[in-house]
Amino acid sequence: MKQSTAIKIATGVAAAAIGGLFLYSRATRPPVINPTVPQPAKPVDLARYAGTWFELARHENKFQKGLDAVTAEYTLEDGGKVAIVNSGIRAGENERVAAEGHAIVADEETGAKLKVSFFGPLYTGDYWVLDHGDNYDWSIVGEPSGRYLWVLSREPRPAPATLQALLDHVEALGYDRWALRITRQD
Repeated sequence: MKQSTAIKIATGVAAAAIGGLFLYSRATRPPVINPTVPQPAKPVDLARYAGTWFELARHENKFQKGLDAVTAEYTLEDGGKVAIVNSGIRAGENERVAAEGHAIVADEETGAKLKVSFFGPLYTGDYWVLDHGDNYDWSIVGEPSGRYLWVLSREPRPAPATLQALLDHVEALGYDRWALRITRQD
């Protein structure tokens, strides 16, 4: 009888902990900035997408909070995986912090939808290349919940007219561009 009660208590505590983590993760997500996320505009050639991207703007999120000089490096691996190294410098610090992850193509037809993981196989997130330049010189990346958005460029500081055109394009895709944080690329 005592062992049965202990198991019930342990099960209840575990369920409460899992429920608490779920509620915490839901409460700390950024708000939706586009309730009707568009499908990717065109296919993505991952060989051309690979390389270094500089973040121009993002919808601020807890895992990048306070980061500037943000870059994303994509490398094709055997078996169709993509290695990812995202890095940046936190305000007031001189040291670059990095997060390493992997992605797999979730939409073989277009290559524009990927599943990414930075925390092992138990947690994957969506990564949709919503649009990109014909020469792969810029990219707008989101995901289906409308909570995350990144504006990327091959140049750390493109011409002001280019940045303005990208922000206008973000708005045309249905996002609140004023919710974006401009990333300093010093």
